[in-house]
Amino acid sequence: MAIKITVVALYALMIVIVGLIGLRRTKSFNDFFLGGGNIGPWMTAFSYGTAYFSAVLFIGFAGKIGWAFGYSGLWIALFNAFLGVFVVWAVLGWRIKKMSMEYGVATLSEFLEKRYNSHFFKLASAVVIFIFLIPYSAAVFMGLSYLFTTTFNIDYHWALVFMGVFTAIYLVLGGYKSMAMIDMIFGMIMTLGVIILYFSTVSEGGGLANISASLRNIDPLLTRPIGPPGWWPLISLVILTSLAPFAMPQLVQKFYAIRDKKSVKTGMIASTVFALLIGGVAYFIGSTTRIFLTPANNPNAFVNNAPHFDRLMPELLTNVIPESLAVVILLLILSASMSTLASLVLISSSAFTKDFYAGFVNKKASDKSLTQLMRIMSAFFVLLAVLLASVEIDTIVSILGISWGAIGSFFLGPFIWGLFSKRVNKTGGLASGFIGLAVCLSLYALWGPAFSPQAGSIGMITSLAVNPVFSLFGKKSKEQHG
Repeated sequence: MAIKITVVALYALMIVIVGLIGLRRTKSFNDFFLGGGNIGPWMTAFSYGTAYFSAVLFIGFAGKIGWAFGYSGLWIALFNAFLGVFVVWAVLGWRIKKMSMEYGVATLSEFLEKRYNSHFFKLASAVVIFIFLIPYSAAVFMGLSYLFTTTFNIDYHWALVFMGVFTAIYLVLGGYKSMAMIDMIFGMIMTLGVIILYFSTVSEGGGLANISASLRNIDPLLTRPIGPPGWWPLISLVILTSLAPFAMPQLVQKFYAIRDKKSVKTGMIASTVFALLIGGVAYFIGSTTRIFLTPANNPNAFVNNAPHFDRLMPELLTNVIPESLAVVILLLILSASMSTLASLVLISSSAFTKDFYAGFVNKKASDKSLTQLMRIMSAFFVLLAVLLASVEIDTIVSILGISWGAIGSFFLGPFIWGLFSKRVNKTGGLASGFIGLAVCLSLYALWGPAFSPQAGSIGMITSLAVNPVFSLFGKKSKEQHG
């Protein structure tokens, strides 16, 4: 225990030092939010990957999906790497950077305002980002707190307070500059961590063949291409987690900040390999929870003999990983989560500061005042997320489903069509955003939290389909980019 506390303390000290370095190098709002728009390929690749994967993956998704779907959860990892990373970088990466320079924009909301010539679109976008990224951040805080509760045997709410204060200090100090610097370190820790996690689990399970045989004995479907829940729940999870990144503000921001076209090509390969490794190991390990955990030997992971999905992975990590290596796994999930939280907080605070305050309240606000307000709003956003996490409103997968689903449903149609077609207009853009969001939230209300991935997937597909149709009824766009 003493070793774990010491290592975590040193880890925290390292992050604070990097934050202070970032603070000294942050001279403007552009520095704080985009690192000056001059971030290299490796930093961007790791920043993208570590923002994509967090405690939400390792604690929530790996636990619930691994338990329910078995090996078929690996399809999600494969599509995440191919669609959510490789195709996003290959098709959108340089185009996003190029458009941001041509339009002179720094946020997704500003792009939609310029592309569709609509101040209202900018305001609505800022509101959607701020509201729906709060539950996503809360889900990350929940995953981290469950891990700390199991690892250090401390109260969930005390763990939550610690992570909230730590995240606020880290981000408020240096913004994107400190985040990009430390994401390289985070990425290396995550790579080492998942390799250790994989081999430790396989060794503890008696080899891959023995693990597969054990899963087949529990339920033959756990080792087949489509797991017990069936094809539709699996496809909805693939769509939700692989299609949403095409328009997730915290991931799009990475391309605003990247240096040049060459950096996009290099970063594309690095981030894809990283995603395959991280996602593949996480979902594989999740599938072994069926083997290692039972109500008898791990009562903390079950409630009335039913699995508590968000506690499965923390308990598994405690039981499977040798004590000498457990601290590396702790740092693995800490690293993934800190980067994701930093990205979410930065985007959400910019939605208020840059898109709302500077766009509608005080258009003449100084660069210094905007940077200060960003720091204040970052701390405020963390507070809101921690308060929501303290309630433990639902499972991490359900919370992420509505968060990613709502944001993807609002932004996917307007953003993708806006980037690639000069035929869509304001009518189509606004219709696709609001109809997509309405479909997602309506289905969520009708079906309940457990079906949030399905609601989000249908909402995103609706958003993509609506834009060109409704653009037929609006005024022809003057947009020249195609």
